[in-house]
Amino acid sequence: MTAWTTLVDAETLAAHLHDADLRIFDCRFALNDTAAGERAWQEAHIPGARHAHLDRDLSGAHVPGAGRHPWPSAADFGDWLGRNGVAPDMQVVACDAGDGAFAARLWWLLHVAGHARVAVLDGGFARWTTLGLPTDDSVAPVEPATYPVAFDTSRLLDADAVAARMSAGGLLLDARGAERFRGEVEPIDRVAGHVPGALNRPYPSNLEDGRFKPALRLAEEFGTLLAGRPASDVIAMCGSGVTACHHLLAMAHAGLSGASLFTGSWSGWIEDPARAIATGTD
Repeated sequence: MTAWTTLVDAETLAAHLHDADLRIFDCRFALNDTAAGERAWQEAHIPGARHAHLDRDLSGAHVPGAGRHPWPSAADFGDWLGRNGVAPDMQVVACDAGDGAFAARLWWLLHVAGHARVAVLDGGFARWTTLGLPTDDSVAPVEPATYPVAFDTSRLLDADAVAARMSAGGLLLDARGAERFRGEVEPIDRVAGHVPGALNRPYPSNLEDGRFKPALRLAEEFGTLLAGRPASDVIAMCGSGVTACHHLLAMAHAGLSGASLFTGSWSGWIEDPARAIATGTD
């Protein structure tokens, strides 16, 4: 039985494609063309992979403060898993085009639901095809399953909870690019800047040559940011609670457990015009 809990490489996954308890999800997505990832999956994907659409499958209905990619309800996410034949004891692998930014969202959804055997394909579909590994364009039926999802809501924070955690010494880590964090550009959301007191670590800092850095390197880098604090003090955020999951995955791979997600992230923070906004590096 496999037990991949953070990352799996293409060579290892290829050797297990026919495992009966394996489910692969292709999470390719593009913010500027929300149908592009599904089209790409239809053209070619890892054999057996099913599609997971960020907006339709990995997000939920909007409520105040939820941001652009609202966290789904446990019932809706459990229904989606069941329709795709995922049972609680199965090995799940999520992949995307390459850097893991969208695949990490599915990883975190399952991780915070207590699903132990879930991993992201390191290097994604790009590395898979570079290695000449097999692809397919068919979709095989799966036997529906039952998955009673219960999220660990203590690790899913709204804006008020984030503010309270920061007042108690929590570290808010923003995964957006430095220019967006400083408020110099804002290509997506209506207001530029960042949450006062947040630190910036763009999520590509977790990568090297298209793959995640070794666990020891990541542990050193996040350890510098933590400055002696426990990993459970970290709250990851981004624009909408998606690429922030990349930090949560990188930390788990580095053996740093207990961090949380600001589910609404920047797009949720700015839904309330009364909330403070910082620009620059402060």
